[in-house]
Parts: sequence; C-alpha cells; structure tokens
Amino acid sequence: MKKKSLKISLIVVAILLIIVAIFGYLLWNFTQGSETISGKRQTIPQSSILLDSINQGTSDWPSWQGSNFDKKSTFIGIRKDWTQGLVKLWEASFLCQDDQTATWSAPVIQGNLLIVPGRDEKNDLVFCLNSGTGELIWKGSYLAETNTNHGPGSRATPFIDDDRVYTFGRGGDLVCWNLKDGKIIWHQKTAELGGVEPDWGYSSSPLVFGNKVIIQMGGAALAVAFDKFTGDVLWKSGIGFGGYAPATVHKADSSILFFSGEAISGLNPESGSIIWTLPWLVDYKVNASIPVSEGNVVFVTSGYRKGCMTIKIENNKASVLWESRAIEGQHSDPVIVDGYVYGYSGESSRNNGHLVCLRLSDGKEMWRSTEVGTGTFAYADGHLICFDIKGNLYLVEVNPNKFVKKGEISHAMPSVKNPAWTAPIIANGKLYLRYLQNIICYQIEG
Repeated sequence: MKKKSLKISLIVVAILLIIVAIFGYLLWNFTQGSETISGKRQTIPQSSILLDSINQGTSDWPSWQGSNFDKKSTFIGIRKDWTQGLVKLWEASFLCQDDQTATWSAPVIQGNLLIVPGRDEKNDLVFCLNSGTGELIWKGSYLAETNTNHGPGSRATPFIDDDRVYTFGRGGDLVCWNLKDGKIIWHQKTAELGGVEPDWGYSSSPLVFGNKVIIQMGGAALAVAFDKFTGDVLWKSGIGFGGYAPATVHKADSSILFFSGEAISGLNPESGSIIWTLPWLVDYKVNASIPVSEGNVVFVTSGYRKGCMTIKIENNKASVLWESRAIEGQHSDPVIVDGYVYGYSGESSRNNGHLVCLRLSDGKEMWRSTEVGTGTFAYADGHLICFDIKGNLYLVEVNPNKFVKKGEISHAMPSVKNPAWTAPIIANGKLYLRYLQNIICYQIEG
C-alpha cells in the first residue's frame, strides 16, 4: 500500500514539474524569446530605381505622430464602403531576413518615398521604397549587436525631416541618413553615452523638433537632445529608468512631453530642464503609449492594471484632473478628437481587448466595444482604421455617442502567427500594414 502511495505521489510530482517547466518556458519565450519569422519571405531585391528628386504629398506621414504631433492623418476622402474590400496595390516580404530577426517599426511616408526598418542576422537594415509601387530605391545597414527578446530588430519608427531621415535601433543606435541615397550622415550609440537599454529594447521613436533630435535613453540621462545636422549632444536631462513611449510636443506651450519608466514630465526643448513631473509607476516600468493632448490637457495611459489619467498644464505646473482604469493601453496609442479620447484597453498579446471612448473633461465612459479585438489604429477623416493583433481590419466611425462599426476585412494581413503589433499608417490615400517581414499597401481613397 505504501509503495503504491509513493508511486502515485511521484507521478503527481512529475506531472507538476512538467506543468511548471512548460509554464516557465512559455513565460520565458513571451518575455525573452524572439518571434520566429514564418511564411513567405523574399530575398532583398536589387535596387531598380534612380531617384531624381524628393517630393512631398498632400497628406504625408513623416513620423510616428504624423505631421502635426497628434496621431491624426490629414487625408480626407477615405473609402467608407468596404463590402468589396480594399484594392491591394503592392506587397513585399523581405524586411526581415533569417528566422530570428523580428522587427516591429512602422513605415513613414513622404511623397513618393517610404522608409521602413528591417533586420538580418547581424545588421539593422533601413529600406527606402517607392511608396506607390513598393520598388526598392535604396537599402542602408550597420552592424548592431542586440538582445533577442521579441526580436533583435527595431521597434522605433523613423522620422523624416527635409532631406534626412532618423532611425533609432532597439540596441540604441541613433542614425541620420541622407534621404535621397541612404548614405549615413552621422551615427550615435547610447551605450557610449551611459545609456541603459530597457528590458524589451529601445522603442521610443525619435522626435525632431527645431534643430534637435530628442530620444529617450535611460541610465545616465533620461532624455538626450542631439544636433540634427551634426549629431553632437546638445543637452541631457534627468537620470533613471527609460520608458518605451516617444517624446512628443505639447503644442499648447511648445514644451516636450516625456513619458519615462516612472513618470510623466514636461521638458524645456531648448535646455532639457524639467518644468514639471508627476510620478506614474507601472509594473515592469512599461510606459509605452504616447501621451496625447488637447489644449492644456494631457492624457496618459498604461497597461498592467494601471489605467489612465488626465493632467492640466497651467503656469508651468501640472495637476491631475482625474484617474481611471477605463483605458489600460499597454502599448497602443490613444487619440483625442473634439474633446473625447478613443483608445484600446487590454493586454496586447490577447485579442479580447476593448475599444473605449471617454470624455476628456471628466473621464466619463461613453461606450466600450469588444467587436474589434485588441490592436492599434490610425485616425483619418472622422474614422478609426483598427488593426487587431490577428491581422483583421475594421472601420469604426468616430462618434462619442455610440460605437459604430462600418466595415471589416478579415485577414487583411494574411498568415499572422504572432501578434501583429505594428500600427497601421495612412498617407496620401493609401493604407500601409506591416507585420514582421511583410508590408502591404492598400488603396483607401474612396
């Protein structure tokens, strides 16, 4: 009897150990592993275009925040009848070479040019494509040793400024490129400036403002400003844990909103001095969604059961208006339209989140919906174009009174095996979707 009981106990212990090992592997893979590149993958083509000139479109998207630092496309005239889907103009699948090269950066567009980062086994890559046809114009690269959790490739989105484009790799390489031919103008490494890479890699897109390029670094300085022409360091500000959200412009007073790993702050763009700061503590220090503002009111949100708050900026001081858990944006950016906040809430790896609308003035919840999964969105022409983590696309009317889904396209990005985290981009009548090695361009003009 005792031997039988001992045998049963050993079997139970063995099963428990197997369960713990599986859970540990899954946890490690989610936090430290790299998404495997699967599905169709092309070799990088030869450049087939000679670029005569750089032009501008009527509704370019030159940075993570668009052209007006508000996450809103200026394009008017999107197609609102999706019953026949959207016309696919072109696609490419060579952005990530090799199996463990996951890269998440969104593209930026100016006129006939599209810039998007990629990765091979040892190098960060930057591609310049024809925005209308997908043809390769030039490819740039530099050797970059990086960690592998969620892939070694870039998370940050480039910034096009005049005839230059700035990229920021996950390992801390800030590079200025000649937009016309892809030659490197200057290259800075955060490691050489005392930077400390966040657990999931540098992710905050560079901000070009005036004569400066501003990044979130962490370690010896939270924020660093570089001369955009020479790469020289102009100022450093603060110390501590870097976050994942890009710096952005608070247009009401032309200060810089800076969402670090532990606080939201306002910085003087000329000197980097801290004007005000409010603590905002989140598990794992993941403050990743960009602060958005309307007038002198700023909205911030974070996941991990933290929630959201609004801040009023007045006379160089910040005060909290309200806090709530109505929107818990892990790394999906919200947008403010006419006094109302729209944002995804929920864990970014599960497609069961909520799209929520709040009144900015007091946080009143106007509506929430589970009909569009968990994901990211682009705003254009009074609508949200929502892209869930499974690769499905939805058209939602911006309406504070009720949730209105006006269209849906299943598998707009086909063969999605891992979460599709890259935000959709709208520029000059076209919709761009990116998932790892793949980029697809749809006609969205009605």
